[in-house]
Amino acid sequence: MIVGDMTTMNLCFDSLEGLSVGDALGAQFFVPGTSLDGLREGHLPSAPWPWTDDTEMACVIVAELREHGDIDQDRLAVRFAAEFEPYRGYGAGAVVLLRRIRDGASWRDVAPAAFGGTGSMGNGAAMRVAPLGAFHAGASHRAAAQAMLSAEVTHAHPEAVLGAVAVAVAAAEVGWARTTGHRPQPEELMDAVLPFLVDSRVASGIARARSLVGAGVAEAVYELGNGSQVLAFDTVPFAIWTAATWLDDYPAAIQACLEAGGDVDTTAAIVGGIVGAYAGTGPSGIPAEWRRCREPLPDGLLPTLAE
Repeated sequence: MIVGDMTTMNLCFDSLEGLSVGDALGAQFFVPGTSLDGLREGHLPSAPWPWTDDTEMACVIVAELREHGDIDQDRLAVRFAAEFEPYRGYGAGAVVLLRRIRDGASWRDVAPAAFGGTGSMGNGAAMRVAPLGAFHAGASHRAAAQAMLSAEVTHAHPEAVLGAVAVAVAAAEVGWARTTGHRPQPEELMDAVLPFLVDSRVASGIARARSLVGAGVAEAVYELGNGSQVLAFDTVPFAIWTAATWLDDYPAAIQACLEAGGDVDTTAAIVGGIVGAYAGTGPSGIPAEWRRCREPLPDGLLPTLAE
């Protein structure tokens, strides 16, 4: 679909660039000697920056959208399992689930059976979904429905599914805002996301995030979490707050994630995916030097962005 002077696939690609750079840079902050002060002074971690499972799974989603235009759960589950490399930082539960699918089990059986039959409420479904939301810019209901489908193949718990919905809707909203030239205020973006969420800890966290507009990072972390529990409701509200606050300043948004600590590769991936859909690679967008430092994405995935 064409929106303004871009296609939604272009927005999807920009979101993936933002997600993968945030993920790869965030992962460097688990390496001793990497400091936020150094980054702010222009001292980048040594390249290349390897990306993690956040980016690997996002690349699968983007490839599916590019080839088919929508999410088919059976096809997506098989592709997740075929592409996954455990050394990318997958959690133990994800490794077990994806190996079982790779061995022929149905995601319809293994995903709901995880964690004693509750399904995973982790942040993995949210970490990978921003490009899907950007692909559906201007169609937030479609973004929400497709995000649910993409989440359920690995995360059956409602909190995890709603975390993915929130991220996808935020990316769809900001992608549309980019095409119209309207920069939504933080409260406006969160108000656009909340109607898509039923009563849940994710929804209450985002409602709380709305009340923290203008607060500092430390206060936001205290109230919302920073992903240290690796759960959707401990991750997504902070990520939405951060993206809404620094929507037109990609470096500042990622630096806020690094300042927050916790699961920094995942918060930076979510925030990077949303902000990347809005800011792109322009002056306030994803820095070209950061993109060059990030480990290359799979060959041929982003041909229109090749440098």
